[in-house]
Amino acid sequence: MKNAQIQTEKVKLPDSVNAAYENGVLSLKGPNGENKKSFAAGKTVIKVEGDSAIITYDKGSKRSKKEAQTIKAHIKNMARGVTEGHTYKLKICSGHFPMSVSITGNELAVKNFIGEKHPRTARIAPGVKASVEGQEILVRSASKEAAAQCAASIEQLTKRADFDRRVFMDGIFIINKDGKELK
Repeated sequence: MKNAQIQTEKVKLPDSVNAAYENGVLSLKGPNGENKKSFAAGKTVIKVEGDSAIITYDKGSKRSKKEAQTIKAHIKNMARGVTEGHTYKLKICSGHFPMSVSITGNELAVKNFIGEKHPRTARIAPGVKASVEGQEILVRSASKEAAAQCAASIEQLTKRADFDRRVFMDGIFIINKDGKELK
């Protein structure tokens, strides 16, 4: 890269976060846990200096700029995850049959869904904490990707093919994606 075409982006990390970048893997540790992500980017270079992450890329290439902005967004999400955490809310809706949801160990079980005899189960990924509170399920994690995937797996658990969701509203549905209310 020529010096005139080098651009840098700086991501300031919170004081309570410790960062390290080795062999293409960025790891952040904070009060809410640890988060690791692999950034095997092309011409984008990541460095951790003090309390910030510095992303260096080729200014002349649109692809490099997009790549750097994506990495910047991922680092911000990781920093927020290890300080505050990411929370997804799901609502349990059972109009026709009384459905019961329970969590044992790392498995969520839905019993009596539409009168079925066998429970439907979903695995909760390592590093994800799920809890059932009344008619809501809360999914928390330091990793946004892990929390989102776990919430999506729980929602897909009660999906029924060839049924109109406007008429048959039984199931478990995501109502809040990490602070963003869904309509």
